[in-house]
Amino acid sequence: MSIWIFFKLIGSLALLMYGMKSMSESLQKMAGSQLRHVLQAMTTNRFLGVITGTLVTASVQSSTATTVMTVSFVNAGLLTLAQAISIIMGANIGTTLTAWIMSAGFSFNVTDFVWPAFFIAIILIYSKKRKNVGDFLFGVSFMFLGLGILRQTGIDMDLAHDAPILHFFKLFDPNSFTTTIVFLLIGSVMTMFVQSSAAIMAITMILCSSGVLPIYQGIALVMGENIGTTVTSNIAAITANTQARRAAFAHMFFNVFGVIWVLCIFHPFVNMVCSFVGVTDPSHVTNKTVLSFVLAAFHTTFNVSNTLVLIWFIPQIEKFVCKVIKPRKNEYEDDFRLRFVTGGFMNTPELSVLEAQKEISNFGERIQRMFGFVRELLTTTDETAFVKLYSRIEKYENISDNMEIEIANYLDSVSDAHLSIETKGKIRAMLREISEIESIGDSCFNIARTINRKIKGKEDFTEKQYEHIHQMLELTDDSLTHMNILLSGRKENLDANRSFNIENEINNYRNQLKSENINDVNTHQYTYAIGTMYMDIISDCERLGDYVVNVVEARMGTKQKDA
Repeated sequence: MSIWIFFKLIGSLALLMYGMKSMSESLQKMAGSQLRHVLQAMTTNRFLGVITGTLVTASVQSSTATTVMTVSFVNAGLLTLAQAISIIMGANIGTTLTAWIMSAGFSFNVTDFVWPAFFIAIILIYSKKRKNVGDFLFGVSFMFLGLGILRQTGIDMDLAHDAPILHFFKLFDPNSFTTTIVFLLIGSVMTMFVQSSAAIMAITMILCSSGVLPIYQGIALVMGENIGTTVTSNIAAITANTQARRAAFAHMFFNVFGVIWVLCIFHPFVNMVCSFVGVTDPSHVTNKTVLSFVLAAFHTTFNVSNTLVLIWFIPQIEKFVCKVIKPRKNEYEDDFRLRFVTGGFMNTPELSVLEAQKEISNFGERIQRMFGFVRELLTTTDETAFVKLYSRIEKYENISDNMEIEIANYLDSVSDAHLSIETKGKIRAMLREISEIESIGDSCFNIARTINRKIKGKEDFTEKQYEHIHQMLELTDDSLTHMNILLSGRKENLDANRSFNIENEINNYRNQLKSENINDVNTHQYTYAIGTMYMDIISDCERLGDYVVNVVEARMGTKQKDA
């Protein structure tokens, strides 16, 4: 095999993978939030969950995309882990459509049909309303062009007369169980390295259709691909949260369990699949087209059969993965680690925006937890406990700074891709949200520093001042609570007026206390110094309320009427 044929082989594989990625991304852009709403609505039972996962994955041609959305809803509490497992089962079935597309590409020369599609696609891309359709056509065209070149490369390689390759495959006994295991492991390792089961499926079809790889070994490679693609997602989930790791592990368990029971009846199972496409003797198939259809049929039958076996045991699978994957110690507490945003799960810009929104919601919850520590600090009298709590607030301030930077960097990487106008608007709004939330953290720390300064001084607030501060802190906490409700929900179902009303209450109360403070200092009810610290806390609460309103406006896309 010459070096140019090798480059043609890997180049056509790259073209195939790029086409599939482009097609998947454009489909998700066209579908927008509808895909996410479908996942929410159609999972009332395990059977609907499987059907939903199948249809969504077949539509977007990406089981990873479906898994990302599913994990996001589990994290948000919109889906249970059991519902997620049923969707993942369906995703495994839906992704087998890729093998059928490839087998069609190997059965005839598809490159003649892609050139008109390229021409139509370039016209549509320059139309704002039809740009996503054009991107989709480009993706489909690149995919089929890659398949056509791959098919021709397989013919040019003439593997059936390549002595070294023939000698290598003759070293393995086609009827040996050990051979099946070896090729299963090869398929798993290759998929892990390439990180694309579609690419390995294409290579398998070339080897089988050229006659150098017996169908039994080819099917063993396909089984290995099923395991290899789940290993990749589990490696990606190592840094993710507990629910993401459980979902990824459930995916691996599903495929590994399926491989184990199919291995127990390997030859009868393969013979049954072959009979579906009219093959009576799998070991003597010479028709290249039929061989590619056998591989696609096995891939589908394997996943459908495995789902039919395991769908009855979803509650038991859920208990098993929860027992194996336990929450990390202090996972959601004081350690800085993004919960939802992970490089391994970042699939497409549209879905990455959803992950970022969940992370911002988590950011808001952390900030409110920090504010709770500040309220606790005000009433802490024990010196050791005070120092410990103050250090914790200081740590949360650093976490706040880091979270803003990390989420902003993530959104910046997403914005480098081609995005819909709606998604660009969402990213701008989210960048404003994280900036304002970080400012809330600054205000919390400012209040803590004022309290610390008061503790180091000789004076204390009066009972009346404490009462006013607690009332202001209560109002501020209410505003944070409503902000987090808005951040975690769908804006069309929520009302921002409550946040605006609380902000007006805070402003009016601040103005009232400011006037009273001047009178109290003038009448010598307390010193000017303690009055200054008292008003610093009140003013920081008022500023914090302003930042909350800014977050709400960014999230809801609205402005106060009097603003």
